[in-house]
Amino acid sequence: MASGAEGSLDKSDVVIVGGGMVGVALACALAPSGLSIRILESREGSPQALIDALPALAEQGFDPRVSALTCASQQFLTHVGAWPNMQASRVCPYTDMDVWDGRGTGAIQFSAAELHEPCLGHIVENRVTLAALYSVMLESENIRFDAGVKIESVSPPDQQGKRTIRLAGAQSLETALLVGADGAQSRIRALTGMGATEWDYGHHAIVTTIETEKPHRFTCWQRFTEDGPLALLPLADPSERKMSIVWSTSPAHARELMALEDEAFCAELGHAFEYRLGEVRACDTRFLHPLRQRHAQRYVQSGLALVGDAAHTIHPLAGQGVNLGLLDAAALAEVLLDARARGESPGDERVLRRYQRMRRAANLQTAAAMEGFRRLFDDLPAPVRLLRSGGMSLVNRMAPVKQHLMLMAMGLRGDVPRLARRGLS
Repeated sequence: MASGAEGSLDKSDVVIVGGGMVGVALACALAPSGLSIRILESREGSPQALIDALPALAEQGFDPRVSALTCASQQFLTHVGAWPNMQASRVCPYTDMDVWDGRGTGAIQFSAAELHEPCLGHIVENRVTLAALYSVMLESENIRFDAGVKIESVSPPDQQGKRTIRLAGAQSLETALLVGADGAQSRIRALTGMGATEWDYGHHAIVTTIETEKPHRFTCWQRFTEDGPLALLPLADPSERKMSIVWSTSPAHARELMALEDEAFCAELGHAFEYRLGEVRACDTRFLHPLRQRHAQRYVQSGLALVGDAAHTIHPLAGQGVNLGLLDAAALAEVLLDARARGESPGDERVLRRYQRMRRAANLQTAAAMEGFRRLFDDLPAPVRLLRSGGMSLVNRMAPVKQHLMLMAMGLRGDVPRLARRGLS
Protein backbone atom coordinates (compact mmCIF):
# COMPACT_ATOMS: atom_id res chain seq x y z
CA MET A 1 0.00 0.00 0.00
CA ALA A 2 1.32 3.42 -0.89
CA SER A 3 0.54 6.67 0.85
CA GLY A 4 1.15 10.37 0.34
CA ALA A 5 -0.17 12.79 -2.27
CA GLU A 6 3.08 13.59 -4.09
CA GLY A 7 3.60 13.01 -7.79
CA SER A 8 1.07 12.44 -10.56
CA LEU A 9 -2.08 10.53 -9.81
CA ASP A 10 -3.05 7.74 -12.16
CA LYS A 11 -6.21 5.75 -12.74
CA SER A 12 -8.03 3.75 -10.07
CA ASP A 13 -11.06 1.51 -10.33
CA VAL A 14 -12.63 2.97 -7.17
CA VAL A 15 -11.85 6.27 -5.45
CA ILE A 16 -13.31 6.72 -1.96
CA VAL A 17 -13.34 10.28 -0.64
CA GLY A 18 -13.26 10.12 3.16
CA GLY A 19 -10.91 8.07 5.33
CA GLY A 20 -13.28 7.55 8.22
CA MET A 21 -14.80 4.31 9.49
CA VAL A 22 -17.35 3.87 6.70
CA GLY A 23 -15.02 4.70 3.81
CA VAL A 24 -12.17 2.52 5.08
CA ALA A 25 -14.54 -0.37 5.88
CA LEU A 26 -15.83 -0.22 2.31
CA ALA A 27 -12.27 -0.28 0.94
CA CYS A 28 -11.36 -3.27 3.11
CA ALA A 29 -14.47 -5.15 2.00
CA LEU A 30 -13.60 -4.53 -1.65
CA ALA A 31 -9.90 -5.37 -1.31
CA PRO A 32 -10.21 -9.13 -2.08
CA SER A 33 -11.79 -8.30 -5.47
CA GLY A 34 -8.49 -7.08 -6.91
CA LEU A 35 -9.97 -3.67 -7.78
CA SER A 36 -7.48 -0.81 -7.47
CA ILE A 37 -8.78 1.39 -4.66
CA ARG A 38 -7.75 4.90 -3.67
CA ILE A 39 -8.82 6.65 -0.45
CA LEU A 40 -8.59 10.45 -0.40
CA GLU A 41 -8.66 12.04 3.06
CA SER A 42 -8.67 15.80 3.63
CA ARG A 43 -7.10 15.63 7.09
CA GLU A 44 -3.37 15.33 7.57
CA GLY A 45 -1.84 12.38 9.39
CA SER A 46 -0.94 8.84 8.45
CA PRO A 47 -2.97 5.75 9.37
CA GLN A 48 0.12 4.20 10.96
CA ALA A 49 0.45 7.21 13.27
CA LEU A 50 -2.99 6.53 14.77
CA ILE A 51 -2.22 2.83 15.16
CA ASP A 52 1.08 3.59 16.90
CA ALA A 53 -0.49 6.23 19.16
CA LEU A 54 -3.47 4.13 20.24
CA PRO A 55 -1.91 2.54 23.39
CA ALA A 56 -0.78 5.95 24.69
CA LEU A 57 -4.14 7.50 23.90
CA ALA A 58 -5.86 4.69 25.79
CA GLU A 59 -3.71 5.40 28.83
CA GLN A 60 -4.75 9.05 28.71
CA GLY A 61 -8.47 8.28 28.70
CA PHE A 62 -11.41 7.53 26.46
CA ASP A 63 -12.22 8.98 23.07
CA PRO A 64 -15.31 11.21 23.55
CA ARG A 65 -16.59 9.89 20.24
CA VAL A 66 -18.02 6.42 20.69
CA SER A 67 -20.43 4.24 18.73
CA ALA A 68 -23.00 1.70 19.88
CA LEU A 69 -22.19 -1.02 17.34
CA THR A 70 -24.92 -3.53 16.55
CA CYS A 71 -24.43 -7.24 15.96
CA ALA A 72 -24.76 -6.58 12.21
CA SER A 73 -21.96 -4.00 12.35
CA GLN A 74 -19.86 -6.42 14.40
CA GLN A 75 -20.40 -9.10 11.78
CA PHE A 76 -19.35 -6.77 8.95
CA LEU A 77 -16.25 -5.64 10.87
CA THR A 78 -15.45 -9.30 11.54
CA HIS A 79 -15.83 -10.05 7.83
CA VAL A 80 -13.31 -7.38 6.83
CA GLY A 81 -10.90 -8.52 9.56
CA ALA A 82 -11.07 -5.55 11.93
CA TRP A 83 -13.03 -6.96 14.88
CA PRO A 84 -10.21 -9.07 16.43
CA ASN A 85 -7.98 -5.97 16.59
CA MET A 86 -10.81 -4.02 18.19
CA GLN A 87 -11.27 -6.70 20.84
CA ALA A 88 -7.54 -6.67 21.51
CA SER A 89 -7.77 -2.94 22.20
CA ARG A 90 -11.00 -2.33 24.14
CA VAL A 91 -14.68 -2.80 23.46
CA CYS A 92 -17.50 -2.81 25.98
CA PRO A 93 -20.42 -5.20 25.50
CA TYR A 94 -23.74 -4.05 26.89
CA THR A 95 -26.26 -6.61 28.01
CA ASP A 96 -29.18 -4.41 29.01
CA MET A 97 -30.87 -1.15 28.12
CA ASP A 98 -33.12 0.91 30.40
CA VAL A 99 -35.28 3.59 28.79
CA TRP A 100 -37.75 5.74 30.71
CA ASP A 101 -40.00 8.76 30.36
CA GLY A 102 -38.67 11.55 32.53
CA ARG A 103 -42.05 13.26 32.54
CA GLY A 104 -44.16 10.20 33.22
CA THR A 105 -44.10 6.70 34.60
CA GLY A 106 -43.43 4.75 31.40
CA ALA A 107 -40.32 2.61 31.13
CA ILE A 108 -38.94 -0.22 28.99
CA GLN A 109 -36.14 -2.61 29.92
CA PHE A 110 -34.37 -4.59 27.22
CA SER A 111 -32.14 -7.54 28.10
CA ALA A 112 -29.94 -9.82 26.02
CA ALA A 113 -30.93 -12.66 28.35
CA GLU A 114 -34.47 -12.54 26.93
CA LEU A 115 -33.01 -13.41 23.53
CA HIS A 116 -30.44 -15.89 24.88
CA GLU A 117 -27.76 -13.62 23.39
CA PRO A 118 -24.45 -12.72 25.08
CA CYS A 119 -25.07 -8.99 24.57
CA LEU A 120 -27.19 -6.44 22.73
CA GLY A 121 -24.18 -4.73 21.15
CA HIS A 122 -20.86 -3.06 21.96
CA ILE A 123 -19.83 0.48 22.87
CA VAL A 124 -16.56 1.19 21.07
CA GLU A 125 -14.43 4.31 20.81
CA ASN A 126 -14.33 5.55 17.23
CA ARG A 127 -10.53 5.71 17.19
CA VAL A 128 -10.37 2.03 18.20
CA THR A 129 -12.57 1.04 15.27
CA LEU A 130 -10.70 3.27 12.84
CA ALA A 131 -7.25 2.05 13.94
CA ALA A 132 -8.36 -1.56 13.51
CA LEU A 133 -9.65 -0.82 10.01
CA TYR A 134 -6.42 1.00 9.19
CA SER A 135 -4.46 -2.10 10.22
CA VAL A 136 -6.44 -4.20 7.74
CA MET A 137 -6.10 -1.55 5.05
CA LEU A 138 -2.30 -1.38 5.41
CA GLU A 139 -2.09 -5.10 4.66
CA SER A 140 -3.94 -4.66 1.34
CA GLU A 141 -1.67 -4.13 -1.66
CA ASN A 142 -4.47 -2.70 -3.82
CA ILE A 143 -5.55 0.08 -1.42
CA ARG A 144 -3.72 3.41 -1.49
CA PHE A 145 -4.38 6.09 1.16
CA ASP A 146 -3.65 9.76 0.44
CA ALA A 147 -3.87 12.23 3.35
CA GLY A 148 -4.13 16.02 3.24
CA VAL A 149 -5.88 15.99 -0.13
CA LYS A 150 -8.09 18.87 -1.28
CA ILE A 151 -10.56 18.18 -4.08
CA GLU A 152 -11.13 21.09 -6.46
CA SER A 153 -13.68 19.62 -8.87
CA VAL A 154 -15.35 16.46 -10.13
CA SER A 155 -16.17 16.04 -13.81
CA PRO A 156 -19.50 14.75 -15.13
CA PRO A 157 -19.35 11.10 -16.21
CA ASP A 158 -17.97 10.36 -19.65
CA GLN A 159 -19.61 7.88 -22.03
CA GLN A 160 -18.21 4.98 -19.98
CA GLY A 161 -19.37 6.57 -16.73
CA LYS A 162 -15.82 7.45 -15.63
CA ARG A 163 -15.14 10.59 -13.58
CA THR A 164 -12.07 12.81 -13.38
CA ILE A 165 -11.25 14.29 -9.98
CA ARG A 166 -9.14 17.43 -10.00
CA LEU A 167 -7.04 17.95 -6.88
CA ALA A 168 -5.22 20.98 -5.55
CA GLY A 169 -1.90 21.37 -7.34
CA ALA A 170 -3.37 20.63 -10.80
CA GLN A 171 -3.28 16.88 -10.20
CA SER A 172 -6.06 14.71 -11.64
CA LEU A 173 -7.29 11.21 -11.01
CA GLU A 174 -9.61 9.15 -13.20
CA THR A 175 -11.89 6.51 -11.75
CA ALA A 176 -14.69 4.21 -12.80
CA LEU A 177 -16.46 4.81 -9.47
CA LEU A 178 -16.25 7.76 -7.11
CA VAL A 179 -17.65 7.12 -3.61
CA GLY A 180 -18.55 10.02 -1.34
CA ALA A 181 -17.86 8.90 2.24
CA ASP A 182 -16.85 12.37 3.41
CA GLY A 183 -19.41 13.06 6.11
CA ALA A 184 -22.46 15.22 6.64
CA GLN A 185 -20.93 18.28 4.92
CA SER A 186 -19.95 16.14 1.95
CA ARG A 187 -17.93 18.04 -0.64
CA ILE A 188 -18.54 15.26 -3.15
CA ARG A 189 -22.31 15.63 -2.71
CA ALA A 190 -22.01 19.39 -3.26
CA LEU A 191 -19.61 19.22 -6.23
CA THR A 192 -21.77 16.67 -8.08
CA GLY A 193 -25.09 18.40 -7.46
CA MET A 194 -26.56 15.56 -5.40
CA GLY A 195 -29.32 17.42 -3.59
CA ALA A 196 -30.28 16.64 -0.01
CA THR A 197 -33.30 17.40 2.13
CA GLU A 198 -32.34 18.66 5.57
CA TRP A 199 -33.74 20.35 8.63
CA ASP A 200 -32.63 21.43 12.07
CA TYR A 201 -33.70 19.17 14.93
CA GLY A 202 -33.65 22.11 17.32
CA HIS A 203 -31.24 20.13 19.49
CA HIS A 204 -27.55 20.37 20.30
CA ALA A 205 -25.74 17.31 21.67
CA ILE A 206 -23.22 17.52 24.51
CA VAL A 207 -20.71 14.66 24.41
CA THR A 208 -18.16 13.75 27.05
CA THR A 209 -16.90 10.97 29.34
CA ILE A 210 -18.01 10.86 32.96
CA GLU A 211 -17.38 8.85 36.12
CA THR A 212 -20.36 7.73 38.21
CA GLU A 213 -20.64 6.73 41.85
CA LYS A 214 -22.17 3.32 41.06
CA PRO A 215 -21.06 0.79 38.40
CA HIS A 216 -22.86 0.85 35.08
CA ARG A 217 -23.58 -2.92 35.12
CA PHE A 218 -22.95 -3.06 31.33
CA THR A 219 -26.24 -1.27 30.78
CA CYS A 220 -27.14 1.57 28.41
CA TRP A 221 -29.37 4.12 30.08
CA GLN A 222 -31.62 6.66 28.38
CA ARG A 223 -33.98 9.17 29.96
CA PHE A 224 -36.27 11.34 27.87
CA THR A 225 -36.19 14.72 29.59
CA GLU A 226 -38.40 17.73 28.93
CA ASP A 227 -35.69 19.16 26.64
CA GLY A 228 -34.48 16.00 24.87
CA PRO A 229 -32.99 12.53 25.35
CA LEU A 230 -30.05 11.89 27.69
CA ALA A 231 -28.05 8.71 27.09
CA LEU A 232 -25.32 7.15 29.24
CA LEU A 233 -23.26 4.43 27.57
CA PRO A 234 -20.95 2.03 29.44
CA LEU A 235 -17.23 2.01 28.66
CA ALA A 236 -14.61 -0.72 29.00
CA ASP A 237 -13.23 0.52 32.31
CA PRO A 238 -12.15 -1.95 35.05
CA SER A 239 -14.08 0.01 37.68
CA GLU A 240 -17.25 -0.08 35.50
CA ARG A 241 -17.84 3.56 36.43
CA LYS A 242 -16.71 5.29 33.24
CA MET A 243 -19.48 6.18 30.82
CA SER A 244 -19.90 8.19 27.65
CA ILE A 245 -22.82 10.60 27.54
CA VAL A 246 -24.86 12.10 24.71
CA TRP A 247 -27.12 14.81 26.12
CA SER A 248 -29.45 16.20 23.45
CA THR A 249 -31.17 19.38 24.52
CA SER A 250 -32.28 22.79 23.29
CA PRO A 251 -29.53 25.09 21.98
CA ALA A 252 -30.07 27.61 24.81
CA HIS A 253 -29.93 24.92 27.51
CA ALA A 254 -26.88 23.35 25.86
CA ARG A 255 -25.02 26.65 25.93
CA GLU A 256 -25.89 27.09 29.60
CA LEU A 257 -24.58 23.61 30.40
CA MET A 258 -21.39 24.17 28.41
CA ALA A 259 -20.71 27.37 30.37
CA LEU A 260 -20.79 25.59 33.75
CA GLU A 261 -17.72 24.56 35.70
CA ASP A 262 -17.19 20.79 35.78
CA GLU A 263 -18.55 20.35 39.30
CA ALA A 264 -21.73 22.26 38.51
CA PHE A 265 -22.16 20.38 35.23
CA CYS A 266 -21.83 17.04 37.03
CA ALA A 267 -24.48 18.14 39.52
CA GLU A 268 -26.86 19.12 36.70
CA LEU A 269 -26.21 15.84 34.94
CA GLY A 270 -26.85 13.79 38.08
CA HIS A 271 -30.15 15.59 38.62
CA ALA A 272 -31.21 15.15 34.98
CA PHE A 273 -30.37 11.44 35.20
CA GLU A 274 -32.33 11.09 38.45
CA TYR A 275 -29.22 9.74 40.19
CA ARG A 276 -29.81 6.26 38.76
CA LEU A 277 -26.07 5.63 39.18
CA GLY A 278 -25.58 7.89 42.16
CA GLU A 279 -23.58 11.09 41.95
CA VAL A 280 -21.63 12.03 38.84
CA ARG A 281 -18.12 12.36 40.24
CA ALA A 282 -16.14 13.74 37.28
CA CYS A 283 -16.34 14.64 33.63
CA ASP A 284 -13.82 15.12 30.82
CA THR A 285 -13.77 17.97 28.31
CA ARG A 286 -17.23 18.57 26.87
CA PHE A 287 -17.96 18.90 23.15
CA LEU A 288 -21.06 20.46 21.57
CA HIS A 289 -22.57 19.34 18.26
CA PRO A 290 -25.61 20.90 16.51
CA LEU A 291 -28.00 18.20 15.27
CA ARG A 292 -29.54 18.22 11.80
CA GLN A 293 -31.23 15.56 9.74
CA ARG A 294 -30.13 15.16 6.13
CA HIS A 295 -31.07 12.74 3.41
CA ALA A 296 -29.74 12.74 -0.13
CA GLN A 297 -32.46 12.75 -2.76
CA ARG A 298 -30.43 10.17 -4.67
CA TYR A 299 -27.58 7.96 -3.53
CA VAL A 300 -26.16 7.22 -6.99
CA GLN A 301 -25.41 8.61 -10.43
CA SER A 302 -23.35 7.12 -13.20
CA GLY A 303 -19.89 6.60 -11.73
CA LEU A 304 -20.91 7.97 -8.31
CA ALA A 305 -22.28 6.66 -5.01
CA LEU A 306 -22.82 8.19 -1.55
CA VAL A 307 -22.48 6.25 1.70
CA GLY A 308 -22.77 6.98 5.41
CA ASP A 309 -23.26 10.55 6.61
CA ALA A 310 -22.71 11.85 3.07
CA ALA A 311 -26.02 10.17 2.20
CA HIS A 312 -27.94 10.57 5.49
CA THR A 313 -27.68 11.80 9.06
CA ILE A 314 -30.20 11.12 11.83
CA HIS A 315 -30.76 12.02 15.47
CA PRO A 316 -28.37 10.11 17.77
CA LEU A 317 -31.14 9.09 20.21
CA ALA A 318 -30.97 5.42 19.17
CA GLY A 319 -27.27 5.34 18.25
CA GLN A 320 -27.96 4.09 14.73
CA GLY A 321 -25.95 6.60 12.68
CA VAL A 322 -22.67 4.75 12.19
CA ASN A 323 -24.48 1.42 11.98
CA LEU A 324 -26.49 2.68 9.00
CA GLY A 325 -23.25 3.84 7.41
CA LEU A 326 -21.57 0.48 7.89
CA LEU A 327 -24.62 -1.24 6.40
CA ASP A 328 -24.32 1.11 3.42
CA ALA A 329 -20.70 0.02 3.03
CA ALA A 330 -21.66 -3.65 3.34
CA ALA A 331 -24.43 -3.28 0.76
CA LEU A 332 -22.31 -1.36 -1.75
CA ALA A 333 -19.46 -3.86 -1.35
CA GLU A 334 -21.90 -6.72 -1.92
CA VAL A 335 -23.23 -5.11 -5.10
CA LEU A 336 -19.76 -4.29 -6.44
CA LEU A 337 -18.32 -7.72 -5.67
CA ASP A 338 -21.24 -9.38 -7.45
CA ALA A 339 -20.84 -6.99 -10.40
CA ARG A 340 -17.12 -7.78 -10.55
CA ALA A 341 -17.89 -11.49 -10.74
CA ARG A 342 -20.24 -10.81 -13.67
CA GLY A 343 -17.73 -8.60 -15.48
CA GLU A 344 -19.75 -5.41 -14.98
CA SER A 345 -18.18 -1.99 -14.44
CA PRO A 346 -18.33 -0.72 -10.84
CA GLY A 347 -19.51 2.67 -12.12
CA ASP A 348 -22.39 1.35 -14.23
CA GLU A 349 -25.49 3.18 -13.00
CA ARG A 350 -27.56 0.02 -13.36
CA VAL A 351 -25.18 -1.68 -10.93
CA LEU A 352 -25.24 1.22 -8.49
CA ARG A 353 -29.04 1.40 -8.49
CA ARG A 354 -29.05 -2.04 -6.89
CA TYR A 355 -27.22 -0.51 -3.93
CA GLN A 356 -29.67 2.41 -3.81
CA ARG A 357 -32.64 0.03 -3.79
CA MET A 358 -31.09 -1.94 -0.94
CA ARG A 359 -30.36 1.01 1.32
CA ARG A 360 -32.30 4.21 0.59
CA ALA A 361 -35.74 2.97 1.64
CA ALA A 362 -34.32 1.27 4.74
CA ASN A 363 -32.48 4.43 5.78
CA LEU A 364 -35.54 6.59 5.18
CA GLN A 365 -37.61 4.21 7.31
CA THR A 366 -35.11 4.43 10.17
CA ALA A 367 -34.93 8.23 9.88
CA ALA A 368 -38.72 8.48 9.98
CA ALA A 369 -38.90 6.19 13.00
CA MET A 370 -36.30 8.25 14.88
CA GLU A 371 -38.10 11.49 14.02
CA GLY A 372 -41.42 10.06 15.17
CA PHE A 373 -39.88 8.79 18.38
CA ARG A 374 -38.26 12.16 19.05
CA ARG A 375 -41.53 14.02 18.47
CA LEU A 376 -43.33 11.58 20.76
CA PHE A 377 -41.21 12.86 23.64
CA ASP A 378 -41.62 16.55 22.88
CA ASP A 379 -43.32 18.80 25.45
CA LEU A 380 -46.83 17.46 24.88
CA PRO A 381 -50.11 18.02 26.78
CA ALA A 382 -50.60 16.00 29.97
CA PRO A 383 -53.20 13.58 28.47
CA VAL A 384 -50.80 12.70 25.64
CA ARG A 385 -47.96 12.18 28.11
CA LEU A 386 -50.19 9.83 30.07
CA LEU A 387 -50.92 7.79 26.94
CA ARG A 388 -47.22 7.77 26.09
CA SER A 389 -46.23 6.40 29.48
CA GLY A 390 -49.01 3.83 29.35
CA GLY A 391 -47.87 2.72 25.91
CA MET A 392 -44.28 2.27 27.06
CA SER A 393 -45.37 0.20 30.04
CA LEU A 394 -47.61 -1.90 27.82
CA VAL A 395 -44.81 -2.65 25.36
CA ASN A 396 -42.56 -3.55 28.30
CA ARG A 397 -45.01 -6.30 29.26
CA MET A 398 -45.30 -7.67 25.71
CA ALA A 399 -42.31 -9.99 25.37
CA PRO A 400 -42.77 -10.86 21.66
CA VAL A 401 -42.97 -7.18 20.71
CA LYS A 402 -39.89 -6.32 22.76
CA GLN A 403 -37.96 -9.22 21.28
CA HIS A 404 -38.86 -8.14 17.75
CA LEU A 405 -37.73 -4.57 18.46
CA MET A 406 -34.45 -5.82 19.91
CA LEU A 407 -33.71 -8.15 17.00
CA MET A 408 -34.42 -5.39 14.49
CA ALA A 409 -32.21 -2.92 16.37
CA MET A 410 -29.40 -5.47 16.60
CA GLY A 411 -29.50 -6.17 12.87
CA LEU A 412 -30.47 -9.80 13.41
CA ARG A 413 -33.79 -9.45 11.61
CA GLY A 414 -34.86 -7.62 8.48
CA ASP A 415 -33.18 -7.08 5.11
CA VAL A 416 -29.53 -7.04 6.21
CA PRO A 417 -26.74 -6.98 3.58
CA ARG A 418 -25.08 -10.35 3.08
CA LEU A 419 -21.69 -9.23 4.43
CA ALA A 420 -23.32 -8.13 7.71
CA ARG A 421 -25.39 -11.24 8.34
CA ARG A 422 -24.59 -13.59 11.17
CA GLY A 423 -23.06 -16.90 10.15
CA LEU A 424 -20.96 -15.49 7.31
CA SER A 425 -17.43 -16.78 7.62
